[in-house]
Amino acid sequence: MGDSEVSDGSGEGVNRSAERNSRVLASQRSTPGVQRSRTGASRAQLRTRQIEEIKRVARTQLAERGASGISLREITRELGLVSSAIYRYYDSRDALVTALIIDAYNDLGLSVEVADGSASVHDYWARWQATCRSLRAWSRTHPAEYALLYGTPLVDYKAPGETISAAARVVRVIGRILSDAHRERASDLGPLPDEQLNGWLDVDNFAEVLPEVPSTYYLKALMAWTQLYGFISFELFGHYRGSVIDGDRAFEQVITGLWIFLGFEISGES
Repeated sequence: MGDSEVSDGSGEGVNRSAERNSRVLASQRSTPGVQRSRTGASRAQLRTRQIEEIKRVARTQLAERGASGISLREITRELGLVSSAIYRYYDSRDALVTALIIDAYNDLGLSVEVADGSASVHDYWARWQATCRSLRAWSRTHPAEYALLYGTPLVDYKAPGETISAAARVVRVIGRILSDAHRERASDLGPLPDEQLNGWLDVDNFAEVLPEVPSTYYLKALMAWTQLYGFISFELFGHYRGSVIDGDRAFEQVITGLWIFLGFEISGES
């Protein structure tokens, strides 16, 4: 403390210090950038938290009643919001459903990406097994979300283009495994020449997902993908009752058979 601020017993030095501190604080409060940044950060955080709360309640409704049972009105009531407040975050039920779809695709995509990365990059059989098992495990721990993605379509709902990138994550993982394996170990790829695919298969999209793989392979990849999801869906929705008594063993046989069908050899034990 400087000499001019030493109290002489009258409190004048203390008063001068307090006045200077007040001026500094007033200056900070009046600085537009400081105030806007603090307010902006707080509002952004509150908005993010509110969005997560809305989606949390919507997921509960999804699990209990399916996608058709999602109700904006009930969500606002449960969260204690005025009826119009939810429209600041989602302008319709379809917009909220889209957000749930994107979240689910991304969560599933991350799961299979981690699974693929857990195996040696050159052990394609181990990567295939890990990815397929991850896909099935996710479906069993997220049955409502899986049904939202791959079950009965929601009436009058059309998924917007913004869902495509998230939806492609799983496909790209599987495509990358098959492409990597094909470069080294593919056997006979089948008889279909390119011209037989034109007009009924989107060869451009297949070429993007399966780079460096001849188009004669596309139909096999499509069939394997369909059978993989078919088994998982049939199991999840109860269609194997009376036919499959051990789902784990049956699934292992399915992914082994699909790998061989795709033209690859079983390597070691995984």
